[in-house]
Amino acid sequence: MKIESFRDLIVWQRAMELVVKTYGKISALPKNEEYGLAYQIRKAAVSIPSNIAEGYGRRSTGDYIRFLQISLGSLYELQTQLEISRRLSFLKDADCHELNGICEEVSKMLISLTDKISQHNNHIGA
Repeated sequence: MKIESFRDLIVWQRAMELVVKTYGKISALPKNEEYGLAYQIRKAAVSIPSNIAEGYGRRSTGDYIRFLQISLGSLYELQTQLEISRRLSFLKDADCHELNGICEEVSKMLISLTDKISQHNNHIGA
């Protein structure tokens, strides 16, 4: 399948699923966390597919790799915030486990895509 848009990237599609599931799971967080932890979780989750799309749109290999790395950083940030939520008993263990499973999948895809782009770029310059 030819990639004609960032929407064609499976990693972007899975990251979008992660956002939707994350929003659903954190709706149970206490109201006093609305502008604290819940806000940070939403921000990190949304950043993941947003940076994949922005990097793709930059049309520069270096920029694309940088934005994929930013996306990966946001993913790790999200995992940390989910763990904090679990340890504070704001998030059920099963919900945290489900979200972390998707996070791990997206993480592997981001790392693989970054490596492939880097290797392809190195071969072009050789």
